[in-house]
Amino acid sequence: MFDMNLKLRVMKQLITILFIGLIGFSVNAQDKVAKIEFKSETIDYGTIEKGADGVRVFEFTNTGDAPLIISKVSSTCGCTIPKKPEGPVLPGQTGKIEVKYDTKRVMPIRKTITVISNAETPTVALKIKGKVVDSSKESVLNKKNKSVLEQ
Repeated sequence: MFDMNLKLRVMKQLITILFIGLIGFSVNAQDKVAKIEFKSETIDYGTIEKGADGVRVFEFTNTGDAPLIISKVSSTCGCTIPKKPEGPVLPGQTGKIEVKYDTKRVMPIRKTITVISNAETPTVALKIKGKVVDSSKESVLNKKNKSVLEQ
């Protein structure tokens, strides 16, 4: 009986010490944080032709002191397809988020790409803007809008 009580007290003390150590470790781990800093949070396509290359890249740096993990990158519509980095971005390293816009759609570009990560600022909104034109149709429209004297 005495031996059993001693074992229980030792086990309780050991569990308490492990629990305190675990809490101390997690407090130290929380001191380190990933930070995401983009070169630019907006990409301007300008005026581009229908069918042109719609791929652009947002470059960023992990300026924190913990690995940056981007868990999700999404767009406001199916016409914009973002691609996130596969693995973690270590402190001081750079990464890229590739965005492909469907340039077969002739219209102004105004889209938002949402980046979710473990960074100090967990959600970042990136923007793309511009205009896709069809020059073959636009030249016909310009001719229709000119007066007889201008032609």
